[in-house]
Amino acid sequence: MPSVASNATAAATPLQPPGRNAARWLILGVICLAQLTVVLDNTVLNVAIPSLTKELGATTADVQWTISAYSLVQSGLLLAAGNSADRYGRKKMLAIGLALFGLASLGAALAQSPGQLIAARAGMGVGGALLMTTTLAVVMQIFDDEERPKAIGIWGSVNSLGFAAGPLIGGALLDHFWWGALFLVNLPVALVSLAAVLALVPESKNRVGDRPDILGALLSMIGMVGVVYAIITGPVSGWLSAEVLVSAAVGIIGLAAFALWELHVPHPMLDMHFFRDRRFIGAVSGGILVAFGMGGSIFLLTQHLQLVLGYEPLEAGLRMAPLAVTVILINFTGLGARLMPRLGTPGMIVSGMTLLAAGLAAISLLGGHSYGGMLTGLIVMGVGVALAMPAMANAVMSAIPPAKAGVGAGVNGTLMEFGQGLGVAVLGAVLSSRFAALLPVVAAGAGSLPAALARTRTDAERTAVQDAFATGIGTSQLFGAAAVFLGGLVAALLLRRAERTGQEADGASVPEPSTAGAE
Repeated sequence: MPSVASNATAAATPLQPPGRNAARWLILGVICLAQLTVVLDNTVLNVAIPSLTKELGATTADVQWTISAYSLVQSGLLLAAGNSADRYGRKKMLAIGLALFGLASLGAALAQSPGQLIAARAGMGVGGALLMTTTLAVVMQIFDDEERPKAIGIWGSVNSLGFAAGPLIGGALLDHFWWGALFLVNLPVALVSLAAVLALVPESKNRVGDRPDILGALLSMIGMVGVVYAIITGPVSGWLSAEVLVSAAVGIIGLAAFALWELHVPHPMLDMHFFRDRRFIGAVSGGILVAFGMGGSIFLLTQHLQLVLGYEPLEAGLRMAPLAVTVILINFTGLGARLMPRLGTPGMIVSGMTLLAAGLAAISLLGGHSYGGMLTGLIVMGVGVALAMPAMANAVMSAIPPAKAGVGAGVNGTLMEFGQGLGVAVLGAVLSSRFAALLPVVAAGAGSLPAALARTRTDAERTAVQDAFATGIGTSQLFGAAAVFLGGLVAALLLRRAERTGQEADGASVPEPSTAGAE
């Protein structure tokens, strides 16, 4: 008789291979290599911010767009990419994604201006969207019920590793090469992965799949880009300027049109009925805010380490490593799995997000002028992320019908990518606003810390500019900590209520069979 775990896993995916693929673990290694490269590019560029401002003349807004363009394009296309892979072939879309990602990486390495780099990063986001969706689909295809949980766990651990280890790898590269090496290193990985995919990965598709929701993808992209553009440009142009107000209006209208379209289109990219489920809302809101806190904090920390504490790129990356090491240790020791039965999903989420918020607050309050306090905060953040992320993924997948498991995973990935991009935009905007407000008169109007320092004439003025920047970073970290903590409470409350409602419904349904039999 099949076990409950086997039944749950089988229900989560319609892909049931007739036998085990002999090369399945080799294929998983190839997939994880490609996945690692994609995830790394979400954070690896953070350590290059000083180089970009110096060598390309990028302003703070340019840097934010360089980082956000990748996440925004990727998040806007994840669901459409997943639908296309199901319909036209997962192996085919995986190969196309690798090719696009490699070509766009070459374009980014050769960029001569911030605009060219932003465009190349957007192209990388297109390839990344195809890779993010198809890699998980292939994992589900080649592993059976018994091995699939372990394989997906490895795939998920690679995501956590790539997200947290980006600054370390980026720092190591920048210590020996120029900033374009961050992208050139993707080329051999893409080529090797492409060859392995073509040779090893079996093709699969749904012959009667949903049609790609092109208009839905376009509307979601317009909405997200409009809102984030307003957030990024607000501190520079003024929050009540025409540029910001028009952009915000376009974003809000775009997101509203997207929601209305998805409610009426026969094959929606995002089934809006998911949002009627408290478990789904709680898990997704928590996921967005964890990504918000992680993406925004890494964006701020790498600048703090280099521009305030004076570390070189490699030194900054090494000092970010405790975050990645903590996440890896917690994941591979199975601590989260042992705590889950005791705390439950809501307890795991609120505990993890509280620790993440505490880590952000510790960095803000204790790490302003020394690394000791920052180290404590990084370790606490790592524990929080390692506890919260798996619990939220499980909550999302358990909150949707088994037939929609793939779409639910795409929704989760989309909103988390959006959360990361939003974290960079919002916390970057808080930093810019606070920094501009605290700048001395001699440096007023400067768009970045290097530009402000260039206008100083005395050591006292230079110190005042650096203090203003450090204060701005601290304020941003506290803002992120408050958002993550409140989000954890809301997510846990929604999940707890949903669990109680489900238990009450199950209890009310118990006498029904006997009543029917009596009649």
